[in-house]
Amino acid sequence: MSTVTAVPLRPIKRTYLVYLWVGIVVACLAAFLLARQGDDFLTRNARASGVVTTPSGLQYKVVQPGAPGAPKPTDSDVALINYEGKLLNGTTFDKSQQPTPMPVAGVVPGFSEALKLMPKGAKYRVWIKPALGYGAEAKGPIPANSTLVFDIELIDFLPEAVVRQMQAQAQAQGAGGSGGMPRGAMPPGMPGGR
Repeated sequence: MSTVTAVPLRPIKRTYLVYLWVGIVVACLAAFLLARQGDDFLTRNARASGVVTTPSGLQYKVVQPGAPGAPKPTDSDVALINYEGKLLNGTTFDKSQQPTPMPVAGVVPGFSEALKLMPKGAKYRVWIKPALGYGAEAKGPIPANSTLVFDIELIDFLPEAVVRQMQAQAQAQGAGGSGGMPRGAMPPGMPGGR
């Protein structure tokens, strides 16, 4: 039979245990902060309250939901919108001065996708990753590989065919229809006018 020799352990000072646990907590906190530091903006933004990420990577937040059950535009529509476009640093690169018509299929893919999600009367904040925006191409004040932030208000939309018909009618009325001036006529007050 063998016997185990008991070796007495010396007691550990309480301050050493406190230092040990504080060190473990600090190490865990530092590891967490380092892991978060590696996240890009869109990864952090996806965790924010109310932000929805679509399968394509577009992120949006509903600021004002619009009319319940209201229709949404399609690629063949022209949307009437108010918008403001910014870079992540807050620099505004474009802003509508009045409601602006935009063909849904005639804008960058992320903007088009956002418009197709919005019912009439809705206001959304949209984050467009570079692959859904201008990508590696710089466009004026927008640097290459920029994430774009848009505040969009969808006022109304019409099918593109209806918009073209309305434009043709307006041109026909202005060119020779009622109220148009004869060719070569000068308006009053202009040189050669009466």
